[in-house]
Amino acid sequence: MKSVVCKFDDLVSGKAKRFVVGDRAIAVVRIENKVYAIGDQCSHADVALSDGEVFCDTKEIECSRHASSFSLETGKPNTLPATQPVRVYVANIENGDVVIEVK
Repeated sequence: MKSVVCKFDDLVSGKAKRFVVGDRAIAVVRIENKVYAIGDQCSHADVALSDGEVFCDTKEIECSRHASSFSLETGKPNTLPATQPVRVYVANIENGDVVIEVK
C-alpha cells in the first residue's frame, strides 16, 4: 500500500517528522533531496526515533533516550544499547509528494 504523507517541501533537511500510515508510526527524514522512512520506535526502548537527532553525513538517526543510532538505509543499529534493527520502508518523491510504501 502506498500512502502520501506530506509535501516534500514541508520537510526540513536533517530533521525527522512522525507520520502514521495505517497502524504504523513512521519517522520520515529528509536529507537534502532524498527521503528515508524508518519505524518510529527504538528497538531498545519505547521511544520515538522522530524525536532524536539526525546525522546527515552517515544517514543515521539517534534515539533521544539511550543514544543508539540506526541506519536510515537498513534500520540496523550502529551503536549500543540497541541490538535489534528497526523496520525501514520504501520512500519516494512523486510529483512533489512524499510517498511511503507499507507492505
